[in-house]
Amino acid sequence: MPDSTNLPKSENIVINEAQLILAEKRTSLAVLRTGIAVLVLPLSVASLLIVTSKYYDIIQVMHLFLPLMILCTILAVLGVYMIIRSTLRIHHYDRLIKGLKRKYSLIAELID
Repeated sequence: MPDSTNLPKSENIVINEAQLILAEKRTSLAVLRTGIAVLVLPLSVASLLIVTSKYYDIIQVMHLFLPLMILCTILAVLGVYMIIRSTLRIHHYDRLIKGLKRKYSLIAELID
């Protein structure tokens, strides 16, 4: 990366803008990872319940089963929401970076 002290002020602003967009993209990637983890948790719980289903009668544990399934549904919906939202944001940031690369050759050299 070039030494930013030797660059004109306008180029510093462009580089700072690119850094900001990339930081926001990293945040969206972190949200994506979190969304995947939140989505996998209810699937793991459901798998465990299916595997152990021969050890209990669903009617006898319905008072525990229903709240657990409601919680798993909420977590699954939250996970899907986080994944979709972060994916859309990542595509948005990619378009912004592509626009900066087209507009400024300095950014095109720095970002591959």
